Amino acid sequence: MKNLTNNLFKGVIFLSLLFLDPIGTLAQIPQVPREMYFADLTIRINEQARREIQLDVDALHRNQNYFKVKVDRANLYMPLIERELREIGVPEDIKYLVIQESGLIADAVSTSNAVGFWQFKQGTAEEVFLRVDNQVDERKNIVSSTRGAALYLRKHNSQLDNWMCALVSYQMGLGGAKSYFGNQYSGKKVIDLDRNSHWYFKKFLAHKVAFEGQNKMLVSNSGYLEEVRIQGPTSLKALAPRLGVSENHLKEYNKWASNGNIPGDKVYSVIYVNQGMPPTTPITAQVNSRPSGVENTSYSNNSSYPKITGNQQNATRPNQIKVNNINGVMAASTTTQSNFSQKIGIKEKKFRKINDLEKGARVESGKYYYVEKKKSHADVEKHVVLPGETLWSISQKYGITLSSLKAKNRIRSDRDLKTGMVLNLQEHRKRGESIPMVPGSEYRKIVEASNSPAVQTTASQNTQQEREQVRYEPAPSSQSSPQPPAQKVNPSRLTHTVIQGETLYRLSQTYGVSVDDIKKWNNLPDNNIKIGQIITIFKP
Repeated sequence: MKNLTNNLFKGVIFLSLLFLDPIGTLAQIPQVPREMYFADLTIRINEQARREIQLDVDALHRNQNYFKVKVDRANLYMPLIERELREIGVPEDIKYLVIQESGLIADAVSTSNAVGFWQFKQGTAEEVFLRVDNQVDERKNIVSSTRGAALYLRKHNSQLDNWMCALVSYQMGLGGAKSYFGNQYSGKKVIDLDRNSHWYFKKFLAHKVAFEGQNKMLVSNSGYLEEVRIQGPTSLKALAPRLGVSENHLKEYNKWASNGNIPGDKVYSVIYVNQGMPPTTPITAQVNSRPSGVENTSYSNNSSYPKITGNQQNATRPNQIKVNNINGVMAASTTTQSNFSQKIGIKEKKFRKINDLEKGARVESGKYYYVEKKKSHADVEKHVVLPGETLWSISQKYGITLSSLKAKNRIRSDRDLKTGMVLNLQEHRKRGESIPMVPGSEYRKIVEASNSPAVQTTASQNTQQEREQVRYEPAPSSQSSPQPPAQKVNPSRLTHTVIQGETLYRLSQTYGVSVDDIKKWNNLPDNNIKIGQIITIFKP
């Protein structure tokens, strides 16, 4: 009885320590499931393989202080890594491979002389367009090296047609993976893992299990990684005061610039820790999350574009803000392209090309302009054309190239643009498919939302003076976003400037009034209106 009592007491003490110990207990270590999902694959794991992977997971958690450092580092770098993988078209799950390869240590060097975040040898790095010499080693640049790794993996997957095989090819090369796997997994979506499965993939799954879901745990760092894209020649020393950090801070996070200098051969990504709050999640993360049966309103929040992040108090200075996650700048005053491009340190021809500007078009006060190439698609699926908008203004609003916008919608000029059209911003419209029009009742809500002072404040984050210019003193231009459809004079009286494609019937739908009322208020003898004509509307 005495021995039994002692054993029970010891058991209670052990269980108490197990649950009270904040470090490294079994209760804290995630367990390997019998079925996992990776990329577009379902991975079924037999018991022997599961135990093998679990041993690796346990080993990663064994030293909790070291594990915590890795989690902090992952939380800092992952938003940039995920973005680059997404843009290249590689599954985001691949992100755990960078932890496996280097532990996210920029200047990590393997015994085989592979270097950097993604452990590239020099020859392979140059194949994926990374510069490696005595001035620059982009293997140590988180943005460039992730893009290179994504290109490498995408190329291999296009031949192997299986993301598991493509991942293993990262360790053994394309030829080695082809020889090892043959065609047995080509196009296969369900994989059975056992003791004979490749060790490198099982080790990857261990990292996925260990680090997945840790993004809100064990985090001690404050702030987030901010990226600025710099066209040299310049130096980290010269950039430091402009970014509000020390030179040593930039050197710590930009070890790719071997001597602290940024050459002028191309644009380089410079990163630093911003102590503010990270940018909000783009609307794309929510576009397809609607319950079934809910009306498609993926364009309902488009009035919050362009998305402006960064140091908005210095928005008129270069390298301070991002417009739709692209480096941009706000014009402080109306000026020429030549003066503005010189002020922000970019060649006039390049500035004009980036922003799809016509030669001679004015740079307008309070407008946002890009200083690096726009994207081929927007972060939202659709856009409803509002009164006063042009193809150019829509392309600037979402950071999509003008040519892409035209191509996706098979539309050539503003003459073909009509208010209420639902334009594609991501997918190409099928040949012969007409552009749909949003219903009149919904269109009114969209127009009213776009004119809401609260929306305008959130969307532009401009000064009060700029908001007043946008709402009350629009300046028409062939290359800038024209005036909004209505400028308030009093709570019930609105004025509207007619643009291409509008009719009295369309205006009546927009504002919820009758055609006869519009004619009466404006002394119109018939239903004909002209582009540029000012129409008075009295809200009911």
